[in-house]
Amino acid sequence: MSERDALEGYDLIGDVHGCGATLATLLERLGYHQRDGVYRHSRRKVIFLGDLIDRGPRIRLAVSIARRMVEAGEALIVLGNHEVNALAYCHRAPAESDREWLREHTPRHNRIVRETLAQYRDHPEEWEQTLAWFLDIPLCLELDGLRVVHACWDQALIDELRRQRPDTRIDLDFLSEAMRPGTRASLILDRLTRGSHLSLPDGMRIHSGDGFTRSSFRAHFWARQPRTWGDVVFQPDNLPDELEARELSAEDRARLSYYGPDQPPLFIGHYWCEGIPALPAPNIACLDYSAVKFGRLVAYRWSGEERLDADRFVWVDVPLEERARAMPQEIDFD
Repeated sequence: MSERDALEGYDLIGDVHGCGATLATLLERLGYHQRDGVYRHSRRKVIFLGDLIDRGPRIRLAVSIARRMVEAGEALIVLGNHEVNALAYCHRAPAESDREWLREHTPRHNRIVRETLAQYRDHPEEWEQTLAWFLDIPLCLELDGLRVVHACWDQALIDELRRQRPDTRIDLDFLSEAMRPGTRASLILDRLTRGSHLSLPDGMRIHSGDGFTRSSFRAHFWARQPRTWGDVVFQPDNLPDELEARELSAEDRARLSYYGPDQPPLFIGHYWCEGIPALPAPNIACLDYSAVKFGRLVAYRWSGEERLDADRFVWVDVPLEERARAMPQEIDFD
């Protein structure tokens, strides 16, 4: 009997970003209950879409819940860009490099990882174990009837990755290569965990709701024949001025992936959606609904269907109380 035959289905959960208490609430709502320190369901398993860490107040709790489930065989997980960022931030660059760390400790990068490092500061051994666990997480999953990746399923790049790494897991050598712009490792890791970005015209910036200023925008990968920037933009922030009508250049098109409607159901996170969960395409579900910005922590209950159904979304609104720091008993929850 295959795993799919033995299971009723998978519950896919979007970017948690340290909202650990809300994650516990969502799991309970989905019918998972804690036993021996692990959330379990008699007929289903969870798939986490990455980005467990950064920004939120209960990062250790979120990681602990997910890691225990994965290690107990109750969940699967793919790597998010924030886990990649943490690995690169915390590992030194090769001696021949012109920088000290794989991810430079700039004010912007410091700010992104600040909450994670603060919450693990008194638990250095746990943090080292967590970083080691991140290296054991695959970049993508292709199961019987569905696919999972944090940001973008690019078949050609995934095939290239699998030829080198059949399990799609990275190591520090791959990470080091990926931190050098222009390498194939950089393209693969960036596309799968961050998706495609198109650059704004010189001098133009987007001032995002998360406090960062960006010179590019996030583009999706399911428009068959996009013509304009507005056909592919996929983020909460509006494009400045009249740029939605701007024609895609040949260079823009070369930067875009495409996932057609005949492909298996695909689950992604990453894109900071807002509002009531909806399907951007009949076979694609994005489950990142800005939980850490007091949005929604969203799951999709997949039970083998080839055509996705918006009625299968389940979510928990993140309360303002989530802002409070975790109490010790919330971390050591077993």
